[in-house]
Amino acid sequence: MALLDKLKWRYATKKFDTAKNIPADTLQTLLDAIQLAPSSYGLQHYRVLVIKDAETREKLKAAGYGQPQITDASQLIVFAAETNIDADFVKHYIDNVAQTRNVPRETLTGFENMLVGAVSSRTPEQALIWAQKQAYIGLGFLLAAAAEHGVDACPMEGFDAAGFNEILGLKEKGLTATVIATVGYRAQDDDLSHAAKVRRPAGEFFIHI
Repeated sequence: MALLDKLKWRYATKKFDTAKNIPADTLQTLLDAIQLAPSSYGLQHYRVLVIKDAETREKLKAAGYGQPQITDASQLIVFAAETNIDADFVKHYIDNVAQTRNVPRETLTGFENMLVGAVSSRTPEQALIWAQKQAYIGLGFLLAAAAEHGVDACPMEGFDAAGFNEILGLKEKGLTATVIATVGYRAQDDDLSHAAKVRRPAGEFFIHI
């Protein structure tokens, strides 16, 4: 199928086949897609938790208002925004740039100073919103990659972030749960899998200037 056909095939799967797991190589491809997602300045302002453990997911289900896909899907993916985007965070990034591109670190001083200025100009609240926006880009790449590989997914904002943070110990890691997604394979008796996709008409949705 072409990309658009695969995007038409996908839907926010609520009912997963509990007997089907994503093969390890396919899961790794989905994670690679997230890792390759763009982010502002390339900072990757979030971390990604890949949760398979049944006991942990059962606890998270309670913090996810009992939604069954949290435990029934093959994996639960949690996008957690960094809560400390500061000069040290930038330094670590610049170190990585120098090592990855094999360039003298001192040649990146100007770029580093610019980034430090960019992060320090934001209040903690602004920095968190900035980081959370980047996480949604990663989510988009996950959904597209999942469709490309015939994997079902359900993006979810309906969960108690504070509850997730406590269960996963995210505060201690300098993170906060931002958005989650479940991935796996749809149940064959899920009626929604055959429902027509409802979208606003293109003429109403797009504004050409």
